[in-house]
Amino acid sequence: MAERYDCHYCNESLFGKKYVLRDENPYCVKCYESNKFELSLPVCVCPQDLSYKDRHWHDDCFHCFKCHRSLVDKPFSTKDEQLLCTECYSNEYSSKCFECKKTIMPGSRKMEHKGNSWHETCFTCQRCQQPIGTKSFIPKDNNNYCVPCYEKQFALQCVHCKKPVTTGGVTYHDQPWHKDCFLCTGCKEQLSGQRFTSRDDFPYCLNCFCNLYAKKCAECTTPISGLGGTKYISFEERQWHNDCFNCKKCLVSLVGRGFLTERDDILCPDCGKDI
Repeated sequence: MAERYDCHYCNESLFGKKYVLRDENPYCVKCYESNKFELSLPVCVCPQDLSYKDRHWHDDCFHCFKCHRSLVDKPFSTKDEQLLCTECYSNEYSSKCFECKKTIMPGSRKMEHKGNSWHETCFTCQRCQQPIGTKSFIPKDNNNYCVPCYEKQFALQCVHCKKPVTTGGVTYHDQPWHKDCFLCTGCKEQLSGQRFTSRDDFPYCLNCFCNLYAKKCAECTTPISGLGGTKYISFEERQWHNDCFNCKKCLVSLVGRGFLTERDDILCPDCGKDI
């Protein structure tokens, strides 16, 4: 009598039947495919096989673990030793588009920002709906805007030229200005970064303001700005710098002291004795 050759699991005879050899034990196809064994992908014994990383399949066994479609002559991926078609692998493990929630297929271009991913065609400006691509953009309130649209919708407008102020602006009287637009009313020099004052709401650099509006020292005739705590002496509609308020004859400082006048001159009490 011939030696019996039975399925290692159900003991059914395998003579004249297809079977799978696993760890030197034979299994009928029904038992092997019934998932009663928690086995990794099969090692098939057949006349023609497909191989991948020292593992072998025949044509009918080489299929996607999820959808069971044949992978013969098709691209595939592996995950935990399981074969997966490109579509199943992408649906299971690839990034999802933040906008349309669909899978971003491997090999396709995608945009990434703060941990989120988009299809290239889904990464669009909130205002004009045009793809942003590799151009600069500005995020605001969970939306993204191309720079021109952001400036039109959100940027402050310079009161002088009416164009958007995006960086490096100046605020004067609670109104925005470009640095290049904020100029002295007199000499037209840029006022950003230097001290200035105003007259009738018009800004002036200190030199122009003093030359145009400041009182002149009765001694040296240069302007007395009175800005920044500058001290000066005023007497009978005349003004002097502190350093210029001296006796006409002996040049002693008269600041905080008594003095006499002789026509347009001021004198200390000692020099004024002879008047």
